[in-house]
Amino acid sequence: MTAVTPGGDGAVHRLVLLRHAKAERAGAVDDVLRPLKLDGRRQAGRVGAALRDGGLVPDRVLCSSALRTRQTWELLAAHLGDAEPEVTISDALYAADVDDVLGLLRTTDARVRTLLVIGHEPTMASAASFLADPASDGGALAQVRVGVPTATYSVLESTAAWAEWGAQVAQLTYVGRPPA
Repeated sequence: MTAVTPGGDGAVHRLVLLRHAKAERAGAVDDVLRPLKLDGRRQAGRVGAALRDGGLVPDRVLCSSALRTRQTWELLAAHLGDAEPEVTISDALYAADVDDVLGLLRTTDARVRTLLVIGHEPTMASAASFLADPASDGGALAQVRVGVPTATYSVLESTAAWAEWGAQVAQLTYVGRPPA
């Protein structure tokens, strides 16, 4: 178990860190404008279904302003049912580091129980590794320490209020990638 002091009402807060789906190769357009490949579009839909089926429908979404992350969100959102989370598109997430991600999630309202962050590597895996308590799932922890492929999401849980999230505050419970 994570050694944290419960924040607020002691409810569990879940953070889902998602690397965008497969994008076109760099070169033809500016990196920020790279769209998803056809395979990436399919991946994004499968991620949405997996989040829905796993009970990970977000209350709030923080999404990088890059085209591939916005497309990932739009395509996965179509599979979440009637959910209408608050969505923030952030330029800060495009070139973010772990501190930037922490700064953004710490501004999240305490009533938000599931927060989805859609960004880029190596930041999504690094953030998961930084936040994960050493007693987290060993396989998941090993995966985020080496990085994650496209359309992979990490799930972290803690009773700490969002404003208190920092190093080793959460249990990394799962790293997943929907089947092809």
